[in-house]
Amino acid sequence: MARARKEVRRTPATRRRGAELEEAILRAAAEVLTESGVPALTMDEVARRAGTNKNTLYRRWPHRVALGVAAYRRLAATGTVLPDTGSLRGDTLEMLRRANSTWSSPYGEILRGLIAAAGSTPELLAELRDPAAESAHEAAWLTLLGRAVARGDAAPEALHPRVAYTPMALLRNEYVTLGVPTVPDAVLAEIVDEVFLPLVRGRSPRGSASAPQGPRQS
Repeated sequence: MARARKEVRRTPATRRRGAELEEAILRAAAEVLTESGVPALTMDEVARRAGTNKNTLYRRWPHRVALGVAAYRRLAATGTVLPDTGSLRGDTLEMLRRANSTWSSPYGEILRGLIAAAGSTPELLAELRDPAAESAHEAAWLTLLGRAVARGDAAPEALHPRVAYTPMALLRNEYVTLGVPTVPDAVLAEIVDEVFLPLVRGRSPRGSASAPQGPRQS
């Protein structure tokens, strides 16, 4: 009987494979990121928490930055509900405030840490860009502007992806040029009132603007 019990204790646990194992690894990496940030994210620590070995991690992700990006996307994978304040100004300002809040949050700190870890290596920086997520974000801004056009709050000619994404591009420029994790609310309002609203409300059909005329000859 003792021998039988001993054999039972020696029976190995069911090995996790595929999606189950990958989920355990990403969950462990996400825990490290949220608890201690990017500097603490090592393959050794993630493997220990996930109950696996480093080779398993390296077969899926070539380095810790790639693993960190995958874990970050898991953390940030939440649906975005567009604001509906009833005005283009209100909707745009709310979108900028949400982005500002995210960038200064722990999630934003993780993303900034990943960017710093990637350094100037093009391959690593490319891994930080999620084309699907970026397309969804740009589509959200285009939807917001489309609503405004339907309400008569913006000119139909303003319904263009580059125009719709202008507020977010300007906000990102503030982060880059100032090197700060948050932008004052007054600056957000300035982006909306001084740039975006005049742009979308004054935009005219291409080629319809009159060419500048020189001084009349008497």
